[in-house]
Amino acid sequence: MTKVCVITGGGSGMGLEVAKLMGDAKVVITGRTVAKLKGAIEEIKAAGVDAVAFACDASDPASVDALVEFACSLGTVKTVIHAAGVSPHMGDGAYIWKINTCGTMNVDEKFAAVMDEGGVILNVSSMSAYMLPAERTPYALYEASAYGTEALEAGFAQVLAQVPAEMQPGMAYTMSKNFVIWYTKRAAVKYGPKGIRVVSISPGTFTTPMGKLEGDEAAKFGLSGAMGRLGEPVEIARMMAFMVSDECSYLDGVDILYDGGVIAATEVRAAQATAQQ
Repeated sequence: MTKVCVITGGGSGMGLEVAKLMGDAKVVITGRTVAKLKGAIEEIKAAGVDAVAFACDASDPASVDALVEFACSLGTVKTVIHAAGVSPHMGDGAYIWKINTCGTMNVDEKFAAVMDEGGVILNVSSMSAYMLPAERTPYALYEASAYGTEALEAGFAQVLAQVPAEMQPGMAYTMSKNFVIWYTKRAAVKYGPKGIRVVSISPGTFTTPMGKLEGDEAAKFGLSGAMGRLGEPVEIARMMAFMVSDECSYLDGVDILYDGGVIAATEVRAAQATAQQ
C-alpha cells in the first residue's frame, strides 16, 4: 500500500522544504487554493518526490474532512506535518487564535482517526511559546479544548476582550503556539495506545516568507541567539523529516526547540542581569 504524507502549509517555507525530503511517500501539500501551490508542486517533483496539491482550510472541520478523504484515497496515511499557521502580522487576535489552535485540533483529531500503528503527527509551534511565563499561561482555557474548538474559541474571546487591541495579535500568537505544545502532549497520550506518535517543533527565526513578513524586529531577535544568525528552511526541514521517520520511533509527546539558541541566550542574559543587580 502506498504511504501518504500530508503537509499542511506545504506551499512555501519549511513546509515546502520538508516535502522535498519525503521521497519515500506520496506527498499531499495543502494551502487555501490549489492554484497557488502549482509552483511548489513543480519544485517538489523536481526533487524527485511524487506530490499533489489539495485545497484545505485547517480551521474548517469540513475542509479537513475532505482532505482526510482525499489522502486516504491515495493510500495509507503514515505521516502528517501540520505546518499551516499564521503570524501576528497576518490577522487579528481572534483569527490568529482560531487558525493556530482550532486548525491543530482539527488536523490531529481527524487524521488520528484514520491512521494505523506507526503513524506520526508533527505540529509546528514557535519559539515564542517559550516566552509565555508559566504563571501567566491560561491552562484553564486550554482545558476547554476537551469540549471542542467552539469552546476554545469562546473562552479565548473572553480573554481577548480584556486586552488592548494593539496587543491582541501578539498575545494570540504567543498563546496559540504555547497551546500547540500543550495540546501535542495530550494528543500523544490519547493516541499512543493506537501506536501513533505526536510531536511538535518550535522554530526560531528562519528566512522563510513568514519570517520576512515579521520584519526587522524579528530578524534582530533571531540574530541575538547563541549562533548569531537566522536559520535556513532546509535546516529545520531536515530535523522535521528526522522526527517523523522510523529512526526516531521513540520520540513522542515532546517539543523540539529549534531556534539557534535564541531562547537559551535570552534566559542566560536575563539571569546574568539579575545576578549583577
